[in-house]
Amino acid sequence: MTLPRPPLKVALAESVNVLPRGAGLAYEPKFDGHRVVIFRIDGDVLLQARSGRIVTAAFPDLAAAARQLPDGTVLDGEVVVWREGRTDFAAVQKRAAATPGRAPALARGLPASYAAFDLLAEAGEDLRPLAYEKRRARLVALVAPLGPPLQPVPMTLDAEEAQGWYERLPVIGVEGLVVKRLDQTYRGGVRLWRKLRHTATHDAAVVGFTGPANRPTALVVVLPDDDTPVVTSPMQPGLRAQAATMLDGRTAGGTGTAVATGIGEVAYRAVEPGVTAEVGLGTTRHTVTTVVRVRSPDELDRK
Repeated sequence: MTLPRPPLKVALAESVNVLPRGAGLAYEPKFDGHRVVIFRIDGDVLLQARSGRIVTAAFPDLAAAARQLPDGTVLDGEVVVWREGRTDFAAVQKRAAATPGRAPALARGLPASYAAFDLLAEAGEDLRPLAYEKRRARLVALVAPLGPPLQPVPMTLDAEEAQGWYERLPVIGVEGLVVKRLDQTYRGGVRLWRKLRHTATHDAAVVGFTGPANRPTALVVVLPDDDTPVVTSPMQPGLRAQAATMLDGRTAGGTGTAVATGIGEVAYRAVEPGVTAEVGLGTTRHTVTTVVRVRSPDELDRK
């Protein structure tokens, strides 16, 4: 098997409603940030989002830190931004959406951290066929000595300790747990991991809207752990009015396309980063994203 290179399909997790227990399981905190694979190969550094998009220019601070890694290293993990002692998904999405010109200033004002949870290659060796237990040991040995902003996520084999994390960590913005088998290999694009979220709703970054600006029909959002815009289901009248108020003056002037469930690709108007929507994810034949409320940047600062 060759060294992992972009575009790389990342391993995925299936949602569960109760904490899995049993022998041979490992538990990690679930950070709601921006999924990024770091490639330190051929003397260069590349950062790839879950979609396959290269986002190196948006995170110059992490790219600089990744140069400490030995050549032939590939990490999988989550980019988060800490503000006032908790993770801020709107802030990390603002970082991810930055133009190359704005990225350095944002890196100074909203410095990013990288929570590494897997080591896919080391010293040019593809580690994906190895068991998670072996990859984890090598990850800690490689990354822990470097210190912030690159650091391995915590991990425990104790289900009771994991339950304690699940109950206590929401106060710092950690939304749940990811559960992995110790003997599991790394398989991109396959939902072999399991994730237990603390809430039924999620904060999603608003990147655009469909319909008229004074009465948006639906929002276009980016969900935690992903960077692919999705169109929500049509909003109720009250939410449409609320969204119009929150998005007033934030139109970025650009347009894009995103997938709307049951319709396909639709055009949308882009907005500046900063507004977040609380959304619920329901599943029938397809995943449906429903807006519960819209949060302004000022409200996010008070969280």
